[in-house]
Amino acid sequence: MIISRTPLRISFCGGGSDLPSFYRDHGGAVLSMSIARYVYLSMHDYFGGEGFILKYSRLETPRDVGEIQHRIIREVFDSYGLNGVDFNSSADVPAGTGLGSSSAFTVGLLNLCNAYRGRYEGRAALAARACEIEIEKLGEPIGKQDQYGCALGGLNFIEFHPDESVDCEAVPITLAMRQKMERNLVMFYLGGTRSASAILKQQNAAAATDRRVTDNLRAMVEMARGLRRDIVGDVDVLGGYLHEGWMRKRELAAGITNPRVDDAYDRARAAGASGGKLLGAGEAGFLLAYCPDGTRDAVVAALPDCQAYDVRFDAIGTTIIYSD
Repeated sequence: MIISRTPLRISFCGGGSDLPSFYRDHGGAVLSMSIARYVYLSMHDYFGGEGFILKYSRLETPRDVGEIQHRIIREVFDSYGLNGVDFNSSADVPAGTGLGSSSAFTVGLLNLCNAYRGRYEGRAALAARACEIEIEKLGEPIGKQDQYGCALGGLNFIEFHPDESVDCEAVPITLAMRQKMERNLVMFYLGGTRSASAILKQQNAAAATDRRVTDNLRAMVEMARGLRRDIVGDVDVLGGYLHEGWMRKRELAAGITNPRVDDAYDRARAAGASGGKLLGAGEAGFLLAYCPDGTRDAVVAALPDCQAYDVRFDAIGTTIIYSD
């Protein structure tokens, strides 16, 4: 039995600039943090011998890799020449809630298959391969930030260059600063799940044709650079950056926000949150809020209809937690 554990991520600034329609012309950058909520994948030899048993949100028992319905599993298993395995997936939060679970799944699956085959790849290499699978081979209209944010662990400044190269820099903050961030950050589950594809398709098209969207994304890249510079001096700057970024993100495509999201965000701000954002592509999932100066309890009380969740830092990234 081999088990991989891969963290989910929250993106603070620059989301959308990791889409190819933007970074191939202008370059992109995000600041994101891996969090201690995970996708767990396990695999061992299949008792039945040939074929597969695959347990995720569905149960599959295909005889051949080409019969696998899950597109990511099919692509990855085919690339490793796997057969005769029993595979299981579970996660701390539902898919489609804005925390990068699909890319965490892909990264974790590659890590799991490497361990099963007795191979090793570094975390950045796993992220690059996950991008290749999701974007190039499967044609998903997504960006590159989730794969790197989930693979690397920690707080990272990630740049996306027109030549398709990616640079990753760990942002150095002290233990005391990290603990302050954890105290002041809270996620609210607004309910619902969504596929990011439709919204990201709109953003991809708009980034190529709409000057207002392009200008907003350029500003968001500069915000990511500014936050990387400023957060090492004072983590409380995060709230202001989150607020400005959310105001800009709302303008990138239709469907990013809705009245329920706007109402929850306004209530959080009125109760003392200095900023926040809806995580992921938009429309549903988790609302992130930064609550400085002891305002966390008041902010949580202001959203009694939304379940509140702590935000804890993951410093490791994707890893094999069991192998026997």
